[in-house]
Amino acid sequence: MQGVGFRYFARWLASEEGVRGWVRNLPDGRVEAQAAGNPDSLAGFRDGLAAGPPGSRVDEVAEERMGSTPDWKSFEIVF
Repeated sequence: MQGVGFRYFARWLASEEGVRGWVRNLPDGRVEAQAAGNPDSLAGFRDGLAAGPPGSRVDEVAEERMGSTPDWKSFEIVF
């Protein structure tokens, strides 16, 4: 769901969990993110995204493993 600051929440959560990557809104109202980090950090990030920020509704969190880990230095909002 867009319009509730989800991307900013994801960036904050990534910082808290020590995760690198990016997040963006999709035209159909979904939010897409790619993230890299240690397994515990990624689990915390995934769980936080599933809960979402106040005022949000999260219907599903789908997870896929990447073939290789990009060399991201931070977590960014992509516009």
